[in-house]
Amino acid sequence: MSTERETQSAAPPRVGLVLPGGGARAAYQVGVLRAVADLLPARSANPFPVVTGTSAGAVNATAIAVHADRFRVAVGNLERVWRNFQVGQVFRADTGTVVRSGLHWVLAMLSGGWLLPPPRSLFDNSPLRELLRGQFDFAGIRRSIDAGHLDAIAMSAAGYMTGRSVSFYESKPGSEPWSRMRRTGEPANLSLDHVMASVAVPFLFPPVSLGDEYYGDGAMREANPFSAAIHLGAQRLLVIGTRNENRPQGPLPPICPTFGQIFGYMLDALFSDGLYADLERLTQINHIVERVGALASVGDNNVQLRRIDILVIMPSRDLSEIARHHTASLPRALRTLLRTMGALNAGGGQLMSYLMFQDSYTRELIALGYQDAMKRSDDLLSFLGGFTVDKTGATQMMRRFQLRQEQRAEAEQ
Repeated sequence: MSTERETQSAAPPRVGLVLPGGGARAAYQVGVLRAVADLLPARSANPFPVVTGTSAGAVNATAIAVHADRFRVAVGNLERVWRNFQVGQVFRADTGTVVRSGLHWVLAMLSGGWLLPPPRSLFDNSPLRELLRGQFDFAGIRRSIDAGHLDAIAMSAAGYMTGRSVSFYESKPGSEPWSRMRRTGEPANLSLDHVMASVAVPFLFPPVSLGDEYYGDGAMREANPFSAAIHLGAQRLLVIGTRNENRPQGPLPPICPTFGQIFGYMLDALFSDGLYADLERLTQINHIVERVGALASVGDNNVQLRRIDILVIMPSRDLSEIARHHTASLPRALRTLLRTMGALNAGGGQLMSYLMFQDSYTRELIALGYQDAMKRSDDLLSFLGGFTVDKTGATQMMRRFQLRQEQRAEAEQ
C-alpha cells in the first residue's frame, strides 16, 4: 500500500469534483477524468457525489452528471467531443462572419450607435449551443440524482444587473439555498441556458437571459470557487485546474504588451485568480482546524470551521506554449484577427490557448492531463477511497505561486 495512505475514516467522505473555467484549456480536465475512469473498475458509477463547474468546466460537469450511472461512458462521450473539436463548432470563425462582425464594430463606433446598435459580442457562439443541445439530455441529471448516482451538480454564472455570482444547482432533497455577500446558491432545473450563461465569456460571447436577468461567465464574480461544492455537502475536493505554475519566471523585456496579450492576461486572471485565492483561504482554514480542533468556532456569529481535504491536479506544462505550436490549425480568418490583435506575437499564447478549440491542440491537452493524473494514480485512488493523502499539491502550489510573485516583484525593481 502506498505510503500516502495513512488513515481512513469509517465511511469514505463525499468527494466533490471542482472544474473551473478555461476555454479550450478545459480539454486538460478531460484527460484527468479519463485517467480517473481507467483507475476505477470498468462499470463504476460516478465517484463524485457533488460536481461543480464554471464556464467550460460547466460543460464537463454536465457531461458527468447526465451519465453518472456509468462514469467511464460519461467520460468517453466527453472525450469524443473534445478530441474532435473544431473552432466552428464553438463560434463562427469563417471569413464572412469575421468580416461582418468587424464591420459592425467599426460602423457602430463611428456612428456612435446610430447606424447600427453596439454588437452583443465579438463572436457568435450559436454553434456551441447546437452542439450541446445534441449532446446533453438534461433530464438525465434528475435521473442520476433519483438513482443515487449523484447528490448535486452546480454551475456558476454572473448576473450583470445585480453583480452577484449565482451557483445554480440541482440536487437531492435537503440542500438549502445560501446567500453571502455578492454570491448566492439557487436551486434550478438545470438546462442548456444555464450552461450557455456559464460559458458566456465577456466581450467574446453574448450574455444569456435567465429569468429576469442577463448572465455572463461564472468566473467573473466567483471569488469562492469551492463554496458551492462545500455548501452542497462535499467533504473533500478534487480540483482540476488549467494553469501551470511550474514554469520559471525570469525578467521580461520592457516591451509594451499588445491588445491580444492584455486580453489573454485578463482571461488568465478571470479563470484562475479566484481559484488560487480560495485555495489559499481553504489551506489557511485547514491549518486553523489542525491547531484548534475540528468544528472550531470563530467570529461573533459562531461560524463552525471544519477541515476540507483537497487534492489539486494542474498542468505540468505551460498550455500557452503548447497553443503556439498549433497556430497553423486555426481558421485563416481567426488567425488574421488574432494577428491584428497581436496575439500571434511573442507572449500572445495565452489568448490563443483559451480560444484554440482545434482537435490537434485539445488532443495534446487530453494526453497531458491523462499523463499528469496517472503520475499521481496512488494519490488519486487514496483520495477517492477516503484515505489521508500527504502530497495534495495544494501547499506546494501555493509556495510556487508565492515564489513567482516574489520573482515578478524583484524583476520590476
